[in-house]
Amino acid sequence: MHRSHLFTKVGISGGGFLPLSAQDTAIQSAILPCVNVRLLHSAAALRRGTVWGGNMPRYTVHVRGEWLAVPCPHGTNTVGWLGKEAVRRYMKNKPDNGGFTSVEEVKFFVRRCKGLGLLDLDDTVEDALEDNEFVEVVIEGDIMSPDFIPSQPEGVHLYSKYREPEQYISLDGNSLTTQDLVNLGKGLYKIKLTPEAEAKVKQSREVIERIVKEQTVVYGITTGFGKFARTVIPNSKLMELQMNLVRSHSAGVGKPLTPERSRMLLALRINVLAKGYSGISLETLQQVIEAFNASCLPYIPEKGTVGASGDLAPLSHLALGLTGEGKMWSPKSGWADAKYVLEAHGLKPITLKPKEGLALINGTQMITSLGCEAVERASAIARQADIVAALTLEVLKGTTKAFDTDIHAVRPHRGQAEVAFRFRSLLDSDHHPSEIAESHRFCDRVQDAYTMRCCPQVHGVVNDTIAFVKDIMTTEINSATDNPMVFAERAETISGGNFHGEYPAKALDYLAIGVHELAAISERRIERLCNPSLSELPAFLVTEGGLNSGFMIAHCTAAALVSENKALCHPSSVDSLSTSAATEDHVSMGGWSARKALRVIEHVEQVLAIELLAACQGIEFLRPLRTTTPLEKVYDLVRSVVRPWMKDRFMAPDIEAAHRLLVEQKVWEVAEPYIEKYRREHIPESRPGSPTAFSLGSLERKTHDGHNHRHHSEL
Repeated sequence: MHRSHLFTKVGISGGGFLPLSAQDTAIQSAILPCVNVRLLHSAAALRRGTVWGGNMPRYTVHVRGEWLAVPCPHGTNTVGWLGKEAVRRYMKNKPDNGGFTSVEEVKFFVRRCKGLGLLDLDDTVEDALEDNEFVEVVIEGDIMSPDFIPSQPEGVHLYSKYREPEQYISLDGNSLTTQDLVNLGKGLYKIKLTPEAEAKVKQSREVIERIVKEQTVVYGITTGFGKFARTVIPNSKLMELQMNLVRSHSAGVGKPLTPERSRMLLALRINVLAKGYSGISLETLQQVIEAFNASCLPYIPEKGTVGASGDLAPLSHLALGLTGEGKMWSPKSGWADAKYVLEAHGLKPITLKPKEGLALINGTQMITSLGCEAVERASAIARQADIVAALTLEVLKGTTKAFDTDIHAVRPHRGQAEVAFRFRSLLDSDHHPSEIAESHRFCDRVQDAYTMRCCPQVHGVVNDTIAFVKDIMTTEINSATDNPMVFAERAETISGGNFHGEYPAKALDYLAIGVHELAAISERRIERLCNPSLSELPAFLVTEGGLNSGFMIAHCTAAALVSENKALCHPSSVDSLSTSAATEDHVSMGGWSARKALRVIEHVEQVLAIELLAACQGIEFLRPLRTTTPLEKVYDLVRSVVRPWMKDRFMAPDIEAAHRLLVEQKVWEVAEPYIEKYRREHIPESRPGSPTAFSLGSLERKTHDGHNHRHHSEL
């Protein structure tokens, strides 16, 4: 067993740090009394690399909406002392002392901003806190202020085990993929620019510097914005112009974007700036990259963009935080004033130079970053919908005849053919023997309901829709969407309309409409599983019906989600409202297109999670018969997180567990090897006789045999 080690400073030969266990330190202290052995104050101090008496540690403390920097002169000061000192400074800043007569009368408790963990007031700060940690003093009797921002935003559980990434993605503005962007959102990579991108950024900035030097009138650089485009601004106020632009346009409302989505938005804006058509300086762009790499994420409300001229409101909030104003979040700090968060990470606020405010806020990156998440999640759930539907088909004792290659060859849509192939690879009994299929080999059913038979046609067009949208998103994330555009090779700026979000807006409306159908058809399959007259299974998939309700309300939940999706699928981009005094007289409304597409996709995931649970529950009533090998693997995966439904219990956690399997693509991971093996090995398609497929050959055999033998219809 390895012993944990502390570092002990030994005053010999110039010192140095030697790893010694606590026991070793005690022994050395006893046997080497003449050697100066000084144990550092605590493990926390060691992690900080701070010794009191050197650099004085400081803490950022939140008191009633105010952020205060409180230096701590001694490591032995208590958390209670820190709270009192913060209250004292708060009172000092208020004309009425904040309503208090003295610090001593104020009763409070202290908690970390990150995670909201309560701190013991008697603990020393060196033992309880990291240097420059963010804490909050909560005064007894206070109610939550109207502008209170929870320390940990929605989705922050994804950061509970956040580790600063070591790998980098090099951005050049031309080769980012939708999956790359999602991975950047997850915090899997840092960012750096390619040398080619750096050169282009420098060249475009030289054009801007020349415009300023020559006092040329150019929109957004030496003029106002929108309706004020004809107002010329003097050189002495060009930096103020950019800061005013960012402040005034930071007018969004609603919940802040989650850390993942904020990271995606920031990363995508960096990629667009890296193209070298925005006029931002390399120095400023490197500061933006440093903030991204430190995971310093501004407070960005999700509502407020009309999708032309770009996503002005959310991108302005993004820029505002980078300038040290507004709120900002990092895994280290939780929410705090942006200037404190940046300082805690050793970063300086950006000082905007001419054109740089406009360069940071003009573009479609809010629509497109959310759209990239939507298209990647849509791809994941579409693949897994085929697996879930195949499992349902097995439980309902359906036929595979509808997936015959010849049927789909004569209607050769790519998505339709791929879905039919997946069904064959999962259900082909000759290669993955199914005892369930064998049990109804000679049944008299002629054909299945559309919800099973037409899966290739319905699921297939969803796949083709996703491919279409992904192509548009890939083009958009590698496009320059500023105005004006800076063309260094022509030494010219040109005003245009690349900021208009119609492309991603229309595509994401289409995505929502397409992906919704996976939930619509899934809900009908859930009905068939739960309805005993259609499934030949116990009503609502539970024993002792009446005493137990089983999947009755789970199906209602699926129906409710499908109904809600029908309203959400109304295209946002068919609407337009004139803004900016009719200067911006047609807009895309793409921000809502993106947000509702994500909501539709989440509902689709949840409906399919319910179907997955219902299909696995149906398997229980067919035991001891087993399905095909890949579908048994799927069943085993589900049963690893959700036990069989023997009697009624709290169902919501089961739905959430199944939903998590789909979001994390675990269902695809267990089935994909069998699908790809089937593809690689070109396994011949089995075509047993069936009442669903009349052939002269079978008629001749029947006549010859002199009897009407029913052939296998269910494989």
